[in-house]
Amino acid sequence: MTAFAGIRAVLFDLDGTLIDSAPDLAGAANAMRISRQLAPIPVDRYRAHAGSGARGMLRVAFDTGPGDHGFEDLRQEFFDCYQDRLLLQTRPFEGVETLLDTLLRQGRFWGVVTNKGERFTRPLTQSMPLFARASAVISGDTTPHTKPHPEPLLEAARRIGVASADCLYVGDDIRDIQAGRAAGMRTVAAMYGYLGPEADVSTWGADEIIEGPLGLLKCLGLP
Repeated sequence: MTAFAGIRAVLFDLDGTLIDSAPDLAGAANAMRISRQLAPIPVDRYRAHAGSGARGMLRVAFDTGPGDHGFEDLRQEFFDCYQDRLLLQTRPFEGVETLLDTLLRQGRFWGVVTNKGERFTRPLTQSMPLFARASAVISGDTTPHTKPHPEPLLEAARRIGVASADCLYVGDDIRDIQAGRAAGMRTVAAMYGYLGPEADVSTWGADEIIEGPLGLLKCLGLP
């Protein structure tokens, strides 16, 4: 019997957990730099900050953040640039498709709960065949709250039709683990995701930590 016996549905964060969107997020920020006659920054410099979306990308690209003069204008410009290149280089992480196929074969549901706005989540998931089999896709503006609030996760459980106690949530940010625990779900931290430069996953309180998508199968006791 595994620690996750009784799990009927697995919910996932999106960016940094199911898909590697860092190249397109970085590309949007670099497009803004190039338009200002600034040199592009290597994608690896952006990667650890990709989980923070516009805030993280603009911090790397222009050393600015919320509350700084002109930040909101830059943020809106970033959103427009990102929408233009949403799927140029974004791909599922290696092993994700096998993982999801296995969950379905074993009779488990799966879904997505992300803080990414529906403006981006909807076209992205509708354009990638991978997501056609998701039982729920919850964006950052689907409910009045975003993670670490538990409501987006609880909404996903309601849409799937399973109790929150029978769900597992997987993510690469401390907010994911906080949201999962607050929703009464068991949690897994994805070490392969967009961990910030000061992240210490061992302090997040996740039930398990995995170093790759297929590591989740071992947690679930699946072949």
